[in-house]
Formats: sequence, C-alpha cells, structure tokens
Amino acid sequence: MIKKISDKDIKDWEDFVKNNDKVEDKDGFLKKNFDNKIHMEIDLHGYSLDDANKRIFEFVNECYDKKVKSINVITGKGLRSKNTDDPYSSSNLAILKHSVPYFIKNNSELMKKIKSINLDETKSKSKGNFNIYLKIN
Repeated sequence: MIKKISDKDIKDWEDFVKNNDKVEDKDGFLKKNFDNKIHMEIDLHGYSLDDANKRIFEFVNECYDKKVKSINVITGKGLRSKNTDDPYSSSNLAILKHSVPYFIKNNSELMKKIKSINLDETKSKSKGNFNIYLKIN
C-alpha cells in the first residue's frame, strides 16, 4: 500500500527545511549545562555490557573533573534482559544493574574519585538505578 503525502505535509516539510530554527541538540544542551552542576544523571538503557562500562568510566571522570558531587546511574531493572536465554551467561552479571557497580568497585582508578556508592539500591528488585557520590578534588 502506497500512502500519498498530503500537500500540507509537503509544505510543512519544506517550511521546516528552509527555516533556520532547527531541532534542539539535546547533547549540546547537556554539554552547555554540565559546568557547575551538583548532580548529574546517566542513562545506560540499551548499552551493551562493554559499552556501558566504557561510558560509565568516561562519565565518572568527566563529572569528577567538573566537580559534580553525585551521579544517578540508571541501568534499568533488567526485567527485559535476554540473559536467561543463554545458559552460559550469568543471570547476575549479564544485567547492567549488577555488572556496572561491580565494574566500578573493581576499577581502582574510579574508586580513587568516589566517596561512596549506594549499592543497597541495586539489591532492590523495584529499582533500576543507584547513586555514586564523588570526592571533591
């Protein structure tokens, strides 16, 4: 089935393309507002295990350098994780909720910058996030 694009939709698109007002760059907004923040947040939904660990490493270092005091790390609850489909994967560590804090705790470079991690939050089945509190440099 081929759907015809209405004349109004075509005109709206042409107006949008000609207009100087573009869609806001949310990453640019985050970078502009990153300085002087007391609290930051990172959402790791959709990241692979390796990518989540790389991103959290970078993010903790960025926050520490910018003197951010706390970070809310959103990993998700792991309810839709496919780890139970693979008998060779760990049901505990294949979920970002458990593996990201494990990665952080075992990374001495990151732990030098961290005052505390609220790991009790990762034990709750109803929570898909935890907080990191950074040392002031």
